[in-house]
Amino acid sequence: MSRDTEVMAALSAVVDPELDEPITDLGFVRSLVVSPSGNVKVNLRLPTSFCSPNFAYLMASDAKDVLTELEWTRHVVVELDDHHDSDIINAGLASDAGYRGTFGHEAEDSLDDLRMTFKRKAHTAAMERCLTALLRSDPSRSEESMGSVRIGDLPAGTETEALSNRRSALGLSTAPEELVLVDEYGRPYEDVPMALRRARSTRISIDGNAHFCRGLLRTRYGDEPETFFPLSALMPDLQGAH
Repeated sequence: MSRDTEVMAALSAVVDPELDEPITDLGFVRSLVVSPSGNVKVNLRLPTSFCSPNFAYLMASDAKDVLTELEWTRHVVVELDDHHDSDIINAGLASDAGYRGTFGHEAEDSLDDLRMTFKRKAHTAAMERCLTALLRSDPSRSEESMGSVRIGDLPAGTETEALSNRRSALGLSTAPEELVLVDEYGRPYEDVPMALRRARSTRISIDGNAHFCRGLLRTRYGDEPETFFPLSALMPDLQGAH
């Protein structure tokens, strides 16, 4: 695996917290430079200049973290382009100031709280996808019966794997005997049809926002390719990095 490929694989673990999709799939990675000495520079882009600063910082910070964790990287630079808070975010990342150090008094909410909110939404959407797929595969089943479905009852596939990952992120068991339709604490719902409807609303909102953001990104950067060309071969080292 080339270092460019390894960097992109690491970045694929960074997700947009609102859309629950990797930044690599969404087209948010604008450019990448990997030097022979192990220095890395990544530039990110977003669909609009006014995307939430919280979300923008979280993605940029996570990107820097996953790249710093690679055993061969020496100096990692992550910059956010064309955002109204680019200067603030980039300065905070460069100095490792952290979320509160970057935004000061404007950082009213904890970044951990923000992460947890979207982990819950991602889990809810993943449950709905799995259970709706079951209902579609067997129309004789009722919504009420979905309350007794266990993880071991789900077919192997990307949706079941995604649910397992979302449960793990919340600290929930992924054992085959565990019920699928549970809240973030692992508690089953009393009103199963209502829980499914609410979960469906969450999933539709996430999917709709992702579709909308992709359209905005294409409109904003229409002249740029959807997938970038790594600049590593053209730039032997990062300027100013040692």
